[in-house]
Amino acid sequence: MHASREAAASPPALSIRDLRKTYAGGVEALKGVSLDVAPGDFYALLGPNGAGKSTLIGIVSSLVNATSGAVEVFGVDIARRRGEAMRLLGLVPQEINFNLFEQPFDILVNYAGFYGVPRAEAAERAEAELRAAHLWGKARAMSRTLSGGMKRRLMIARAMMTRPRLLILDEPTAGVDIEIRRGMWQALQEINAAGTTIILTTHYLEEAEALCRNLAIIDHGRIVEQGSMRALLSKLDVEAFVLDIDGELPPALPVVEGVRLQARDGHTLDLEMPRSMDLNRVFAALDAAAIRVRSMRTRSNRLEELFVSMTAQHAERAA
Repeated sequence: MHASREAAASPPALSIRDLRKTYAGGVEALKGVSLDVAPGDFYALLGPNGAGKSTLIGIVSSLVNATSGAVEVFGVDIARRRGEAMRLLGLVPQEINFNLFEQPFDILVNYAGFYGVPRAEAAERAEAELRAAHLWGKARAMSRTLSGGMKRRLMIARAMMTRPRLLILDEPTAGVDIEIRRGMWQALQEINAAGTTIILTTHYLEEAEALCRNLAIIDHGRIVEQGSMRALLSKLDVEAFVLDIDGELPPALPVVEGVRLQARDGHTLDLEMPRSMDLNRVFAALDAAAIRVRSMRTRSNRLEELFVSMTAQHAERAA
């Protein structure tokens, strides 16, 4: 009981209140953004290009000055106690920004030194983080020789050298192939499971659905939707599948009210149907038309649908 009261009383990992940013020329990048990220969460920040994500991250990480509003990291106001707040936060930017002619071990040790970590302790941390990132075998290689995925993992290991309680990742898997991306997912899940709160921005929306428990969608400088991933995905009322068919499809497909069936080729069907509908109704109609389903798989990314839906609704309200 005591532990639960203590957890309830702990401040959010990130608290943003009415955050606004107007650039020179009157461009409003943020128009009163408010959100909370709970300690230990894996949180997605989604939005199209120009929505305000980069400005928001820049303000939280003290790289951009806010016009107005408040930001706290674990209860520490970044405007009043910037140094203390920054020691709680790690940032992994989208672009590779370490010296490619340094060795990974030295990159990590020198980075920790900027934050006052004694060299002996920094060396111990560097070994631990390189091992966790599966890079210990490359500790003394020239960083420019690392693969793209290794460079991304080195960026994360560097951010973890200060033992941040909040880790912000800006497009961490941009430009890497799916195998490398999934390996990075596992590494991030391990960091989160160890207690570090993570905020992720990504354009790979399946990444957010696979990793994150909560999310916010930002568009035109405003939060248009936020909440748990599960609750937001439940708002979608359409399921989409691909059906692989035995044999050839007939010229005419059966008609089922509320369902869209469309031939992709002579052996494959696209199916869209309300989430509330019993899939057996569709299968019964297909059986009656002598269409035998060999296998089925989900066709669309549900988070993609959610993103398009929410931003379209916001555009309609703003019009």
